[in-house]
Amino acid sequence: MSDGDDQRVRVEVEEGIATVRIDRPPMNPLDTGIQDALGAAARQVSADPEVAAVVVYGGEKVFAAGADIKEMQDMSYTDMVDRASVIQEQFRAVARIPKPTVAAITGYALGAGCELALCCDFRVAAEDAKLGQPEILLGVIPGAGGTQRLARLVGAARAKDLVFSGRMVTAHEALQLGLVDEVVPADQVYRAARERMSRYVGGPAYALRAAKEAIDRGLETDLETGLAIEAQHFAGVFATRDREIGMRSFVAEGPGKARFEGR
Repeated sequence: MSDGDDQRVRVEVEEGIATVRIDRPPMNPLDTGIQDALGAAARQVSADPEVAAVVVYGGEKVFAAGADIKEMQDMSYTDMVDRASVIQEQFRAVARIPKPTVAAITGYALGAGCELALCCDFRVAAEDAKLGQPEILLGVIPGAGGTQRLARLVGAARAKDLVFSGRMVTAHEALQLGLVDEVVPADQVYRAARERMSRYVGGPAYALRAAKEAIDRGLETDLETGLAIEAQHFAGVFATRDREIGMRSFVAEGPGKARFEGR
């Protein structure tokens, strides 16, 4: 169970894979309590040595259909000045989980729901899923990373199309855009997401962490700085037990046979 007080976000760990489960039927709107609970869940799974990978999941019917507009409509400019940075901090905690992550998307992933999915390393979507950033239809813009993570993922022009129009895209168009990585029948989404994460269970945890941070941090800067970040992490993993195990196994047995210890 998550350390946060909001039980609408639960953490369950099974066979090295944590599921961060949003449970606010019927549409899983992400109100401030759930946003904060997602941040708490992210910090919990980040710190748990038993967790090798993470699935973010909204259940069989819907991932998350956006922020809670009823809650938001009465917020003033100064209210949102105070809250906007907190929203981003909670979503940043998900993006910075130092382990592989995947969003298992059923139904709708809209607005803040789409932004939450963008915080994950991968996205598996149901064939009938719909994704989008419809904030412009409310007279606002994405505020939990949508203008930034979406553009970095699919390119500026495609991101502008989605953000400027507010249109929803099907799972198959999302796959063509690079917004999702895999499309499966609706009843197979969670299983496919777990299968995708299972390949990292028993892997070299600190090398995976270093690889994720090198890629993510490198995308935030210029090539030369990114290469320096990579070099630092590359040298750093030579201090791990798994590097020693992996190289000895490769020399003795060939690739893919190492039994890593996660340290």
